[in-house]
Amino acid sequence: MRAADLGPGARRWPGLEEDGAGHYISPFHDIPLRVGAEKENGIPTKKARSDDDENLLHMVVEVPRWTNAKMEIATEEPLNPIKQDMKRDKPRYVANVFPHKGYIWNYGALPQTWEDPHHKDKDTGCCGDNDPIDVCEIGSKVLSRGEVVPVKILGVLALIDQGETDWKLIAINANDPEADKFCDIDDVKKFKPGYLEATIHWLRFYKVPEGKPENKFAFNGEFKNKAFALEVITSAHECWKALVMKKCDGGALNCMNAQVCDSPFRCTQEEARSVVDSVSPAAPGKESSGEEHVWHFLGK
Repeated sequence: MRAADLGPGARRWPGLEEDGAGHYISPFHDIPLRVGAEKENGIPTKKARSDDDENLLHMVVEVPRWTNAKMEIATEEPLNPIKQDMKRDKPRYVANVFPHKGYIWNYGALPQTWEDPHHKDKDTGCCGDNDPIDVCEIGSKVLSRGEVVPVKILGVLALIDQGETDWKLIAINANDPEADKFCDIDDVKKFKPGYLEATIHWLRFYKVPEGKPENKFAFNGEFKNKAFALEVITSAHECWKALVMKKCDGGALNCMNAQVCDSPFRCTQEEARSVVDSVSPAAPGKESSGEEHVWHFLGK
């Protein structure tokens, strides 16, 4: 299952999800969080190789590894397409901070999760960042934008971004040839030495070339294990349920969905198609200024 893969900045509506039946769906709301729950929503998925069913979750790929375009689920737009983030009407790219080229993992999000900006986390003391939970996928394959893959959750890091909790899950594609070797965060240390340290370095400094300060972390930058990560996910899933059932204030978030039973935001396929058809194709994106080819050396 995957979205249309349109180039970074090429159109206003890249990455709109369609299920196996050709129906329009929201990658934020309509893809089941848990693998195996797709029968409930009628959305097919590839069979994963792991038997750890409780720890098999869907990841929506936003940014393939080694690329720089800052693509993300557009949470405030109808049906939440994947599109390039913009700043001052220019497409955003993440900087290359030596020795890292672009994103150092396949980067994406867990569907049907929401980090509630009104909910203060008991462990970090900060509220959520108003987005789905981010995923750093560490498998061997470079995935494609818009792919939906089953992942095994291994641990989590608590980034504190401008006073907000921004959880970063560490996961591996369940269909990766080495997935069976990875069951918890310590296995990453054992089988991919240096990867967690590189993750800390990347997340700490990636905004510095923009003139922003270094990012901070809760727990002194300690990675929490799988059990802790699954508790974080469960909490964010419950927050999403409240959001999509209109039991809390979602502010500017768009909760339009096509398949969430009993949601007051649920639309028909005719309404979904009307939304898509109403969006005029944008002109081809301009070439970037070349910043994704520039390297930054920060001396740390």
